Amino acid sequence: MELCMEHISKQFKDITAVDDISLQITPGVWGLLGANGAGKTTLMRMIAGIMKPSSGQICYDGIPINEMGEHYRDIFGYLPQEFGFYPEFTVKDYLEYVAVLKGLPDRESRHKIQELLEQLTLSHVRSKKIAKLSGGMKRRVGIAQALLNQPELLILDEPTSGLDPGERVRFRNLLSEFAHDRIVLISTHIVSDVEYIANQIAVMKEGRLLAKGTTEELVRLVEGKVWTAQIAMNRLAQYEQKLPIVNIRNEENGQISIRYLADTPYIADAKPAPPHLEDLYLWLFPQETKDWR
Repeated sequence: MELCMEHISKQFKDITAVDDISLQITPGVWGLLGANGAGKTTLMRMIAGIMKPSSGQICYDGIPINEMGEHYRDIFGYLPQEFGFYPEFTVKDYLEYVAVLKGLPDRESRHKIQELLEQLTLSHVRSKKIAKLSGGMKRRVGIAQALLNQPELLILDEPTSGLDPGERVRFRNLLSEFAHDRIVLISTHIVSDVEYIANQIAVMKEGRLLAKGTTEELVRLVEGKVWTAQIAMNRLAQYEQKLPIVNIRNEENGQISIRYLADTPYIADAKPAPPHLEDLYLWLFPQETKDWR
């Protein structure tokens, strides 16, 4: 079981959204990590067969997906960033409708729908119209429809958008269990979505693949670039202008502790800190720290 992307590019007039991506994805949870606008969604749509690459080829078990037709849809599950539904559909009606579209037998679909309603904590809203649900619940319905046919290949684009922290934990646990003998590819800009459950993480920026590896392998890229220091509170603004500051903690006597990224200590008495995946993300996407402030 392997999803293989060979030199995939996608051009929109004078914009290259995806630029020469090659990846071999095997069973397990894979993370596709990058800031908004990195090209993740475009790549996911090409894997889903919704969009054709400008160049390159995507194969599943050695067969180009555009030649697999109905069989690819049978083994494929997809949650786009925005999934469509008729406003009058209840949760149960919608899942039954999707089950019919996917060609699932009635008995199998009824059992699977009940199972997913329980796993995703949707049983109590099964008869409620999707349009009346919260954003997090709508997202869970979208996740349920992607899992209905027990796909061999599951593609999830920003799946935890709108989920609260508890829902994210339950969802990550569900995916870890589901991916035992399947391929699960999660596109996200939220580091915690993939930091602990992904077997491999690919990092995209401006359409290109920057790095690939396990969390442990990737964080080595920022070893020696993560520092902690104590400074006076009134000097924070000065350092914010010059350094990507990851965390701030108040201390006593007008002092604060900061965690920051830099090639050299920069601040006197700064101490090196063990890197995390979030540090790598903010090192590669420094604009993200600016957007927080």
